[in-house]
Amino acid sequence: VQLQAYGGGLVQAGGSLKLSCVVSGNIVSINVMGWYRQALGKQRELAATISTGGSLNYADSVKGRFTVSSDNAKFTVYLQMNSLKPEDTAVYYCHIKGRPSSSLAYDIDYWGKGTLVTVSS
Repeated sequence: VQLQAYGGGLVQAGGSLKLSCVVSGNIVSINVMGWYRQALGKQRELAATISTGGSLNYADSVKGRFTVSSDNAKFTVYLQMNSLKPEDTAVYYCHIKGRPSSSLAYDIDYWGKGTLVTVSS
């Protein structure tokens, strides 16, 4: 299973970026898709997730500014980031919980390689 993220880059404070992540490979079901981020010298933290049922989960620090969405038919998850702040600077990792086989009774965590988002002040 591969997760390929797109859309990172450099943006000024107050600007917007949209991240995309496409899932490919042997995956038969995905239960949760989303984004985590890791700033330099800090631990990886949840940014936003969405379940196949539509449940949303956001870090308090991004609520009202970030929007996570998915296209389940395309195995793609998006993160629209508005009103970006310098403290949003981090490597953003795409993440899913899914199953590579219908006979598997539990989800497996899969991670992308990350895409760097830099917000200048």
